[in-house]
Amino acid sequence: MALQPRQPSAKGPAEWFTGDVWLDSIARAEPPSHVRVSAVHFTPSARTAWHSHALGQTLYVTEGRGLVQSRGGEVTEIRSGDIIWTPADEWHWHGAAPGDFMTHLSITEADPGNERPETDWGAHVTDEEYAGH
Repeated sequence: MALQPRQPSAKGPAEWFTGDVWLDSIARAEPPSHVRVSAVHFTPSARTAWHSHALGQTLYVTEGRGLVQSRGGEVTEIRSGDIIWTPADEWHWHGAAPGDFMTHLSITEADPGNERPETDWGAHVTDEEYAGH
C-alpha cells in the first residue's frame, strides 16, 4: 500500500475543451490494472470537444448540473448522483449546463496493448450543438 501525494489541478487543454475546465488525476493505475479516474471540474457552459474512448467511459456526477450528448442523439441534462455509461467508440461530449458548475468523475481504461489511444478527440462542440439545435 502506498499513500500517493495529491497532484496539483491541471487546466484542461484548449484542444479538448471549450471554456474553463480543471482536471484532478485520482488514479493512473499501475499494471496489471488499466483503470484511470479523474475528477473533471467544468465552469458554466464549459464542455468537452467531441470524443470517443477505445474501451468506453463511465461518468459519475458529483456536483452541479450538466449536459451530455451522443452523436445523433438528444442533449440530456445530468445532475449530481447520475451515472452515465458511454460504450467504446461512441462519439459524445459532456459539460456544465449554462449558469451551473459541474464536476464528474471520469472512469476509463487504457488499451492494454497500447494499440489505440485511450481517447480520440474530434472537433469542438459548436454553440448550436450545445444548445441542442
